[in-house]
Amino acid sequence: MKKAVFIAVALLFAGTLSAQEVQKAGNPVFEGWYADPEGAVFGDQYWVFPTFSAPYKEQVKMDAFSSPDLVNWTKHEQVIDTASVAWADSAMWAPSIIEKDGKYFLFFAANDIQKDEQMGGIGIGVSDNPGGPYKDYLGEPLLSKFHNGAQPIDQFVFQDEDGQYYMIYGGWGHCNITKLNDDFTGFDPFEDGTVFKEITPDGYVEGSFMFTRNDKYYFMWSEGGWGGPNYRVAYAIADSPQGPFDRIGVVLEQDSSVATGAGHHSIIKAPKKDDWYIVYHRRPLGETDPNHRVTSIDKMTFDENGHIEPVQITFEGVEKQSLQEN
Repeated sequence: MKKAVFIAVALLFAGTLSAQEVQKAGNPVFEGWYADPEGAVFGDQYWVFPTFSAPYKEQVKMDAFSSPDLVNWTKHEQVIDTASVAWADSAMWAPSIIEKDGKYFLFFAANDIQKDEQMGGIGIGVSDNPGGPYKDYLGEPLLSKFHNGAQPIDQFVFQDEDGQYYMIYGGWGHCNITKLNDDFTGFDPFEDGTVFKEITPDGYVEGSFMFTRNDKYYFMWSEGGWGGPNYRVAYAIADSPQGPFDRIGVVLEQDSSVATGAGHHSIIKAPKKDDWYIVYHRRPLGETDPNHRVTSIDKMTFDENGHIEPVQITFEGVEKQSLQEN
């Protein structure tokens, strides 16, 4: 009799756990090797656009993922690839997505150029739908030269509250901000006549991201080596998208009991709520291949002073959050 009661209670408890687990996304949020994830909200869907994490020569495509609730994800295969971008042949990295005038513009880096004379840099795909397919918008890179020492990679496109679009980008320890012109075919100068302003904070390596909260500009970036255990995300706060940005501290890093190499992130804010999510890649425990990176999502919070609190990376992920409930 006691054994029967124990089994019944155990089954009931297991059923309760299962019901709760369904409401959590779990990390990684979808299968496959994916890195550098860009999160966004379009209509009633969350979207994630990541880098296909593989050796450079195999990085010839990008997939996307959509979800109504951060828990259930649908894969959209090969939304853009090198076959649709004549000047790109490999190393398609770090997509950044933005909607403008009913079109979706997918910014990406390709070819990992090492000098101005090489073909490659930052390009743009365009589509009528966030899930693609995307076609080459310009027929050539938007940016193919080095300015202020910044390799033209890891671009993030940011729309300020006044409507101005900025592109913030750069590898090799340098970060620039530039003003995109109205049709995304080039750049407009700042008031002082410069086109590319360096805003590099201490510790910057790559992976820039910017957002606003309570009239403050939060600038975030990745530090350390992308293939090593010291990869992490730090941030600064300023009153202008041009800074100056003084490093405040680290908000995302590995937890040796959960995963290693946590970094190169983006942020999703739930519409009409002060709920924030950090979308990032990390390396599962035991993995030594630097390309074996997976996409995860965890909650991001702020203290009473507006500082970002250190993010706890988890296996459980975030709770179910339907956009239709907002």
